[in-house]
Amino acid sequence: MIKYKQTILPNGLTVLVNRDHASKLAAVNILYKVGARNESEHKTGFAHLFEHLMFRGTHNVPDFDLPVQMACGENNAFTTNDYTNYYITLPKENIATALWLESDRMSNLDLSEEVIETEKQVVIEEFKQRYLNQPYGDEQLLLRKLCYTTHPYRWPTIGISEEHIERATIEDVRAFYALHYRPSRAILSISADMDEDEMIALATEYFADIEDNGGDIAPITPEPKQCEPRRLVVEREVPATDIIIAFHMGDRLSHDFFIGDLASDLLAGGESSRLVNRLVKERGLFSSVNAYITGSLDAGLFVIKGRLMPTTTEQEAEEALLGELNDLKLGNISDYEMEKVKNKFEANTLMGEINVMNKAMNLGFYSMTGRIELINEETDIFRSITREEIMAFATERFTAENSSTIIYRAQL
Repeated sequence: MIKYKQTILPNGLTVLVNRDHASKLAAVNILYKVGARNESEHKTGFAHLFEHLMFRGTHNVPDFDLPVQMACGENNAFTTNDYTNYYITLPKENIATALWLESDRMSNLDLSEEVIETEKQVVIEEFKQRYLNQPYGDEQLLLRKLCYTTHPYRWPTIGISEEHIERATIEDVRAFYALHYRPSRAILSISADMDEDEMIALATEYFADIEDNGGDIAPITPEPKQCEPRRLVVEREVPATDIIIAFHMGDRLSHDFFIGDLASDLLAGGESSRLVNRLVKERGLFSSVNAYITGSLDAGLFVIKGRLMPTTTEQEAEEALLGELNDLKLGNISDYEMEKVKNKFEANTLMGEINVMNKAMNLGFYSMTGRIELINEETDIFRSITREEIMAFATERFTAENSSTIIYRAQL
């Protein structure tokens, strides 16, 4: 159970605080409600670019990392399709340093031509290394493009093409910053062994004077229902063939999400999971297998994939993966399996609540979803899921017309 206190400042900044009596560290997390989903299809990669730019310093603090290190702290960030997250951990006595730094870069980021051009080149090189010059690097690019025709989930956080970042102008970058990096688009969450009202007072001191200049956020175009199977076959210079099958499913707040998450753990939750035992160890069809959900704010994907052994045909592999999904439709799930997966989820949740950074980060995430109470309710939701619900989910979702399949074939 994570206890918290929430307030919203007059400028729109949401502030969440949690008193952690066990930690000597303070965690300061700031989540901006901007990800790849908020980009134009002609200007992608901007959310990820800003993850880089936010560490280049401000007009007041030219080197962001130096004051963090001097305060005996650590900091980092990540970008998703739905949001961008920045976090700092440091001794609680130095919490003001973190709040000062975060408030400063919310409004005073150095977006000079030189800084922007430098980071653009870093991101372009990252795009090439991660997606173009790596074996299987473009697999996720192809999968997103195949599964989504309208929604901005059809491109990854780094963007559709490195050319979009290359063409980005200083006006483009500054406009993105003004629109998204402002109080009403942010959630500040703090966890530390401090009085809750004291933490709120500190947040108010450092953030209340930042103006929220408004600006309308473009609506997200929903993805239409898929009504026929999609299939893509590509050949690449890779050591083994991959097969990936994806199915559309519900959004992060739907009951669909929780059932899909549990189903993916039944299939691929560790070395003793169904897919590993049956398809790798017993039948020897794959060298590796996986099943996962994307967990997106908007309607996401259930994905199952495998890397074929040299003696396995593509037909054998695809039939084997679909056979495991069909087993869920038939309800061939033991009580032991259900209990094991639920116990693992509960244990992971409890372990996560020990870490002060996880608490702050989770407060920000669940607040962003619009149902912050889920932070303390998800274990009970998972506990309540029945075999019949998994069967109904599998029957509804794992259909041919809802499937997108990629044969990522190794060249002979």
